[in-house]
Amino acid sequence: MSASKTAWWGTILLAASAAAYSTAGFYTRLIDLDAWTMLFWRGVFGGLFLAGMLAWREQGRVAQAVRAIGYDGLLIALCSALATVCFLNALRLSTVADVLVIDAMIPFVTAGIAWLVIGEREYWVTLMATVAAVVGVAVMMGAAASGGRLPGNLLAFGMVVLMSLVLVLIRRHPGTSMLPAVGLSAFLCAAIVLPFAQPLAVSGHELLLLALFGMSQFGLGLLLLALGTPLVSATRGALIGVLQTPLGTIWVWLAFAETPGWPTLAGGAIVVVAVVCDIAIRRRQEEIT
Repeated sequence: MSASKTAWWGTILLAASAAAYSTAGFYTRLIDLDAWTMLFWRGVFGGLFLAGMLAWREQGRVAQAVRAIGYDGLLIALCSALATVCFLNALRLSTVADVLVIDAMIPFVTAGIAWLVIGEREYWVTLMATVAAVVGVAVMMGAAASGGRLPGNLLAFGMVVLMSLVLVLIRRHPGTSMLPAVGLSAFLCAAIVLPFAQPLAVSGHELLLLALFGMSQFGLGLLLLALGTPLVSATRGALIGVLQTPLGTIWVWLAFAETPGWPTLAGGAIVVVAVVCDIAIRRRQEEIT
């Protein structure tokens, strides 16, 4: 497969991953449980989904695939799980606006780590699109940006660094499937939150919704992330991931009639246009070269 086709498939997979991740707000409004219990069951069902996909994909070579991830794979699992916990607590200690604006900085941090760790330099087009995406998220959340707290914002930045490291480490091993690593991260996340959760205090209906949450949002999102990240630059992958912010607003709007204000619509449009422009310009450059 040519480099341009490889990058195009990576872009599609990562856009689909962002779409899957963006349904988190939909599920958290649909399921009336505490956050720790939701995180526990999301991790369990997401991990089971990924374990099933691993068994199907490897066809009896699961043990070899697990060993192949090495120490970097274990680090990916740990960073991904800790990033999830940091994100949850950041939302509890700071404003949603502050956390999401900080989250939009992932492409910048990823670019820096990618340059230091694997020597990957980013095209100016993607860097400019990243600037536009950050501006878009800031516009979306500007009306609610007051009242943030330093501990929550520090946790949010910690999450940014951890997820950036995950993207770079996956990109560092393009020939190795990191599906076992992301599957392990889901189970690890469940283990971390278990002391604070009440996993048995759920009804059958809630358990069904939690299964859908874990598989379609967390498990599928991680699967597509693991498959798509090796095919594009780490920074570009992070930029595409920012799409989950405006998409999340759309799902809640459609499902629960939570009409977004004009700043949210305008900021979301800026994010989408930035990502689409980056994809279009970069694809044209790749086809030429």
